Amino acid sequence: MTSTTTLATALPAEHRERLMGLAREVSFGVGSRLFEEGRHADRFWIIRTGTVSLDLHVPGRRSPVIESLGHGELVGWSWHFPPYVWQLGAEAMSPVRAYEFDADKVRALCAEDAEFGRAVADWVGRVVAHRLHSARIRLLDLYAPYGSGGR
Repeated sequence: MTSTTTLATALPAEHRERLMGLAREVSFGVGSRLFEEGRHADRFWIIRTGTVSLDLHVPGRRSPVIESLGHGELVGWSWHFPPYVWQLGAEAMSPVRAYEFDADKVRALCAEDAEFGRAVADWVGRVVAHRLHSARIRLLDLYAPYGSGGR
C-alpha cells in the first residue's frame, strides 16, 4: 500500500494521538478470520505486526486474495459508511498483533470534531480508492482473457 494510506503518514500527529486513545491491543492466530464479507462492520484494526489478506467472494469459485496488508495499514473501511457491512473478508496470514477500534466510538469522535472527522474521512477514502484499484487489477488478472494488461 502507498505510504499515504498508512496510519503514520495518513493523519496529522494530533489526530493520530486522538485516534490511538481509543485503541486496544489484540492478537490473531494464523488462519483467524477478522471478518466476513456481508456481515456487520462494527470495528477496524491497524496492524502492528504480521500480515492480513483481504479476499472477495466470487460465486462458484474460491475467494481470491485481493491484497495483503502489513505494518501500519488499516484493516477494514466498511465501518465508516452506512449500512456498515463488510465489503471484503479478512484473514490473518501470520500471527497478527493489531490495534482494534470500536467503530461507534470513532464515528462519535468524528462527529464531535469536524477537523478530525475530515482527516479520518480523507484517510479512509484514500484506502477505499486503493483497495478498489487493487480489487480491479486482481480480478482482471484472474478472470479476464488477457489479464489486467499491466495497467
